[in-house]
Amino acid sequence: MNRWVLLEHKILGSKLIDVHYDFLVEDQLDCLTWKFHEIPLLNKGFIKIGKQPNHRLIWLSRVEYQLSNNRGLVKRIDHGTFSSVLNQQNSQELKYLLNGTLLKGLLIIDGNFCQLINNN
Repeated sequence: MNRWVLLEHKILGSKLIDVHYDFLVEDQLDCLTWKFHEIPLLNKGFIKIGKQPNHRLIWLSRVEYQLSNNRGLVKRIDHGTFSSVLNQQNSQELKYLLNGTLLKGLLIIDGNFCQLINNN
């Protein structure tokens, strides 16, 4: 169905809180997943990201969830559907047209970087 979700992941340590964002894109049997250290802002350039192991589809429908073994709290902050934009020039680059509230536009993922731009 081409769903995606942006999850805020808070890991509570003894002296600090680590916050990052998990971006998941539905991919048939599971979700392609990237770790964002910040939320990409529209037309503000590339941000550093990291590819993560694929996640289960259940994460697309969870709103808030306490992880086991003190691994933190996950909260959905944006979601929606997407359409893929094929780039025949660069097969390593992924492009998703997103229709969310925070993430609205064309998300370009190129290796360890991504950028959100207008789709005009």
